[in-house]
Amino acid sequence: MKKSLLSLSLAIAATASVTASATDPNSLLAQTEPKVIEWRRHIHQNPELGNREFETAKYITAHLKSLGIEVETGVAHTGVIGLLKGGKPGPTVALRADMDALPVTEEVEVSFASRAKTQYNGEEVGVMHACGHDTHVAMLMGAAQVLSAMRDELAGNVLFIFQPAEEGAPDGEEGGAELMLKEGLFKKYKPAVAFGQHVSSSLPSGVIGYRSGPLMASSDEFRINVKGRQTHGSRPWGGVDPITAAAQIIMGTQTLVSRQVDITKEPAVVSFGVIDGGVRNNIIPDSVYLNGTIRNFDMENRQEIFKRLKVTAEKIAESSGARAKVEILEGYPVTSNNPELTEAAIPALKAAAGDNKVVVVPKVTGAEDFSFFANEIPGFYYFLGVTPKGTDPASAASNHSPRFYVDESALKVGTRAITQLTLDYLASQQKN
Repeated sequence: MKKSLLSLSLAIAATASVTASATDPNSLLAQTEPKVIEWRRHIHQNPELGNREFETAKYITAHLKSLGIEVETGVAHTGVIGLLKGGKPGPTVALRADMDALPVTEEVEVSFASRAKTQYNGEEVGVMHACGHDTHVAMLMGAAQVLSAMRDELAGNVLFIFQPAEEGAPDGEEGGAELMLKEGLFKKYKPAVAFGQHVSSSLPSGVIGYRSGPLMASSDEFRINVKGRQTHGSRPWGGVDPITAAAQIIMGTQTLVSRQVDITKEPAVVSFGVIDGGVRNNIIPDSVYLNGTIRNFDMENRQEIFKRLKVTAEKIAESSGARAKVEILEGYPVTSNNPELTEAAIPALKAAAGDNKVVVVPKVTGAEDFSFFANEIPGFYYFLGVTPKGTDPASAASNHSPRFYVDESALKVGTRAITQLTLDYLASQQKN
C-alpha cells in the first residue's frame, strides 16, 4: 500500500531547483545531452526482447561502473541496479527505465534503424524499440552521469532501476517489475519514492504530460471456454450449441460496465479479441474459445468486474445447456500517481520543459508495470512528447508501430526532468 507523504513540504519543493549547489546541474546536463543521443542510437540499433536484454544490460553496467556507482546485475533475469550513495544522509530515490524491445520490424528510415531479428513464438521476427524504451534507458544513463558528478552534495541516495520485460515476459516465465519486487528489490534498498517517465507520440516534442491519481489502466486477460455438444447444423436440437451461447456471453458482458459496475468512480472497458470455434459450415462444434482484455482505473472495480464476468458467462451458458469455464489472468495494476508527490513534482517538470509545456493529460487505457512499484511506495509517472514540430500528434505513428519515430531533441527535456525531480525531492527532505 502507498505510504503517506506527510513529511513532504510542497512549499520547499515549489522552489523548482536546487540553487545552492557547488556543481551546476544545468552545465552537467548540457555536457551530457549529446551522449544521451549517442547511447539511445546504440541501444536502438541493438534491441532485445524481454528477459533477453543481455547486451543491453552489459552496456548499462559498463556505464554505471565507469561512474563509480555500485552495480547489481541479473535482477529479474537481466535487470541492472545501480546505487549512488550521496555525501550526506537522506532518503533513497528510485528512478526506473525499462529496457526491452518489441517483436516489430522497423520501417523508420534512419541511419541507426534496427535490422535485428530473433525467434518469437516459433517464428523469425524483426525486433525494434517501437515503444521508446531505448530512450528511457539513455535518459536514465544521462541522469546517472549528472547525479554521480554531484554525489558529494546529495542528501540521500539514488537507486537506478534498469528493468527488463516491461512488455511482458515470454510464455512460461516471470519478469518485469513484479519479479524485481518478488526478489526483494525494495526490501533491500528501501527507496522512499519512485519516479518514471515514458515517451509518447501523443504529445508534441518536449511537452510533458501528467495527471494526479489514476493515469494508466490496469490490464487483465480473460479466457472463456464454452462447452456444448456437437451436432449436425441441420439438427441443432440434437446437441448444445456453444456458438450461440458464446454470442450471448459476448453481448451479456457488455452490461458489466454499463449496468453492473459503479462507473461514477472510474471508467472501465471489457473487450473481446478472439472468437474461435468450429471447422465446417454445417457442423455445430463441441466448444468455442473466447479471449479478451479488461481495462479499468479503480482496483475495487477491477475485482468486481472479475467476479461479475465469471457469473455472467457461467449463467448465460447454463441457461442454454452449455458450460462456461472462465479464467482470469491478472496483469498490471492501475498506474496511479501519488497526489502529494505529483503536486511537488510540477515545479521540476516546468523547470525542465518550460511553464507552457507541462500539461495535464487524460487517462490512458494502456497499462504499465511501473504500477507495481507505485503500489509499494509513493510513485510519480509522466509522459514526454516526442512527435516533431510540424507533425500532428493525432496522426503520428503511435507507440508499438513499426513507424514510431522519436524526435531526439526531446531527450534533453526528459533527462533534465528525471534529474531535477531527484534533486528537488532530496533537497525538500533535507530541509524538513
